[in-house]
Amino acid sequence: MTDQQLPAWADPSVSPSELDAQGVSRRGLLRRAGLFGAAFALGSAATPAVAAASDDRPLGGDDPRLAYLVGDHHIHSVYSHDAKYTFSQLATASARYGLDWMVFNEHSNFGHASYGAKLEHQEILKARAANPRQLIFQGLEWYIPAAEHCTVFAAPGPHEVDLLTQFELAYDGKLLNYTDGAADNPNTARNEAHAVKAIKWLADQRRSGYVDDVLVLANHPLRLGIDSPHEMRNWRDAAPEIMIGMEGAPGAQGGGIPGWEGPDSQRGEYTNKPSVNSWPGYPENAYVLYGGFDWMTATVGGMWDAMLAEGKLFTITTNSDVHRVVFDTWKNGDWPPGQNFDNTGHIPDPVNTDTPQPGGDFWPGQFSRTHVGVTRYGYRAVMAGLRAGRVWLDHGHLLDGLDVRLNRDRDHGRGATLGGRLRVRKGEKLTLNVTVTTTSRPNTQGILPELAHVDVIRGAVRGPATDRDAWKAPDTKVVQTKDVSGRKGTYTLRIPLTAGDESFYVRLRGSDGNRNGTGYLGASIDPHGPIPHVPGDGDPWADTWFYSNPIFVDVVGN
Repeated sequence: MTDQQLPAWADPSVSPSELDAQGVSRRGLLRRAGLFGAAFALGSAATPAVAAASDDRPLGGDDPRLAYLVGDHHIHSVYSHDAKYTFSQLATASARYGLDWMVFNEHSNFGHASYGAKLEHQEILKARAANPRQLIFQGLEWYIPAAEHCTVFAAPGPHEVDLLTQFELAYDGKLLNYTDGAADNPNTARNEAHAVKAIKWLADQRRSGYVDDVLVLANHPLRLGIDSPHEMRNWRDAAPEIMIGMEGAPGAQGGGIPGWEGPDSQRGEYTNKPSVNSWPGYPENAYVLYGGFDWMTATVGGMWDAMLAEGKLFTITTNSDVHRVVFDTWKNGDWPPGQNFDNTGHIPDPVNTDTPQPGGDFWPGQFSRTHVGVTRYGYRAVMAGLRAGRVWLDHGHLLDGLDVRLNRDRDHGRGATLGGRLRVRKGEKLTLNVTVTTTSRPNTQGILPELAHVDVIRGAVRGPATDRDAWKAPDTKVVQTKDVSGRKGTYTLRIPLTAGDESFYVRLRGSDGNRNGTGYLGASIDPHGPIPHVPGDGDPWADTWFYSNPIFVDVVGN
């Protein structure tokens, strides 16, 4: 593929040191702060995604110190049939906006399996060799049989492309025509079972050593409403070390910019209604975003909490899902005679028109960021951090940093962090230490974001759901809100908690305070949560939030 002329900001002649000086490389900030040397000296051991409670585990917790790397697991290039940009344009943009790791997850189809995956892999190998500090994964956007999409990606190695291609041909719902998902359709049971079989197959490839590691994350779960609660639980339980979570917030966040895509436009391009394949238990007002986040995540006591209430980690992420960037002037090139995606595996390189083209996306890292806690720099370390749930997310560059630790008051160690588990006795006093680093420079919209509040959300852990289609966690609610308006720099909130009779989890959320209202399940559960925007008037920069993964607390007897 030939490189295209890039915007001035994405000029590959700009050195990494210049990017650091502009304050856009998170990696450079971490190096200057000395965090890598301190954190990575601890090694690469990862906390298990789910640690079973047992009497031989000591009370308390002592998770490792971490550095956080910024990434995006949902990026499309000319190797996807419906995207636009070259690999080079996207890799350069990702560096410009401070990404440390990224996943190119092209759409599955026969052209991709036959040609595109191998062609893109050659570009990825060259980019890895030229810049080993930019972690570039190759992935696939899997059309889940009977359901929506997932990101599937593997650790670099001799079989990463073969794994993805074998998986694509054997398990993709679109290629197999395994798309039926209605409850009364005779094909639905077969299709749902094939999705579970697919995840187990990936687990087998990891277990056998064919690939070093592989992960799966569900994408835009409520966009179409076809990811039912029981399917999501089935995927997770098939191999929880492989199927680790979902997009808490989808890409296409520019879709709601006023006057851009039309009077009915929505952030995330969540403009759908229930269809024959949608799970009938989802209400129609679940098909839009709440503060830019999927209804499953944004609803306190909703679907995400219902899964966490089982005591099992399910990680959330956010990303760009970049296909076509807002206000960009590039358009798809023209096909040469006789060529198409099926016989080439890629679309023509784009050409510049100097006129804004349709699109609702942001560049990777420009608006949506997933922060992953790692103990060393590398591909497997990022995957280990995702699996362990050491993850927080923000939109609009709302925060520069977040560190969360939960300790027993009698302990002096580091305690448990995001995705971790703390083992305590009934009635023990705990402290949740939330260290916030506020944003120090304007985002690309010219706004210096300000965090207005931090919400502490607590939910009871009751074990496996008896109804696998249940989407509510009735014992989860906002238990404390800290007003942090006007606070600058780095500060720590020390929030007291008490262990009750049963195990529980805590997670965090916060926003710029610009658009809040009664949460989806009522004021007694969430008095000032995210709300949908008016169609056609959803400026994403004016309604930004952060979310964190949970910390679990296992309560044992006296």
